[in-house]
Amino acid sequence: MPSIFTAVAVVSGLLPVALAQVPLASQHFTYTALPYQADPNGGERGTQFGYNICNSTTEGPTSLCQTAIINSIDDFCLWGPPEPNSLIGNVEGESVAWCTKAGYGTRVIPKGAITGLQFMKTPDYVQVTGFIQQDLINIDATDSGGELDPHGADQRGNPLGGLLFSNAWGGGMVQAVEWHNFMGGGTFCLKACDPSGAHAADYCQHVFDRIGCQYNAPAAYVDGTFLSCLGDNQDFPGVYTDATGATITYQQPAESLGAITTIPYSARIPASSSCTTYESASLFANAPEATVSRSSSSGSITRSTTRTGAGGGINTGTATGTRSASTSTSTNAASSRAVASVGALVGAAALVFAAL
Repeated sequence: MPSIFTAVAVVSGLLPVALAQVPLASQHFTYTALPYQADPNGGERGTQFGYNICNSTTEGPTSLCQTAIINSIDDFCLWGPPEPNSLIGNVEGESVAWCTKAGYGTRVIPKGAITGLQFMKTPDYVQVTGFIQQDLINIDATDSGGELDPHGADQRGNPLGGLLFSNAWGGGMVQAVEWHNFMGGGTFCLKACDPSGAHAADYCQHVFDRIGCQYNAPAAYVDGTFLSCLGDNQDFPGVYTDATGATITYQQPAESLGAITTIPYSARIPASSSCTTYESASLFANAPEATVSRSSSSGSITRSTTRTGAGGGINTGTATGTRSASTSTSTNAASSRAVASVGALVGAAALVFAAL
């Protein structure tokens, strides 16, 4: 059934039904009372690919669950493609939840896929960062990746209708309205911002999709190590202090201007404390064995000791261990973000609604 917001916009003759939707990041859901689909509408990108009610009947390697969680170092999900050898930029709207544990009705990340990991809880967000054999969750091994978040050019989210919950803030599973997840280049970062915080949208910015994990979720990124820590808040992504002491907000250049080859600052890595070290075998002992084909569409995979930054952007990198970060850009980022004016149109419809 169309919302009142949709009906008013259509009756007013200003917007087609496909564009007149409440933004996903403005909707609030209860974990125990989810709709079958958080985005039941249509639009230029079609309908929601999967579903949000997930249980034992949906769990397994073909699950299309699009409800994810992030609770602790051994209990979180990442977004990944539904089909093998996919490029994130091509399937960001259809990505599904891949979790470290069974029990959520999702796909389960295979044993050995995550090769380095840090879970961080700060005053305003929880975050996981690390290294992953990404072809084991259907991302082409050569893909430098892209960003997933609850926004997108049409405000329907990437993935469409994708939801994220956490029990890290007490009171059971709470929806993280603002979050971002960068996948690609063998690295990942997922941050969920406490919805009760005043700066959730600032810490979980979604406009720096081309500069990757080291700028959006700065951390140590040490491969082969598994840590759970408390930490300080990072600076807001894109905000830094220059040599004169002035606070500057970085402006990401338009993709049409070509590859980003330099960035005028290095993101500050926030301090951490109370760290506990774990072994991968104990964290993911119940994970299934990998069953995904280890080949890409271009032939067999040859693994390099160099990892590019997740999100397809520059990663000047502090990553250490057997795999180090390097500068790279994605040619596939944000391929489905073609409707540049949708956000403005939705805003205009909101003003009409308020005036009626």
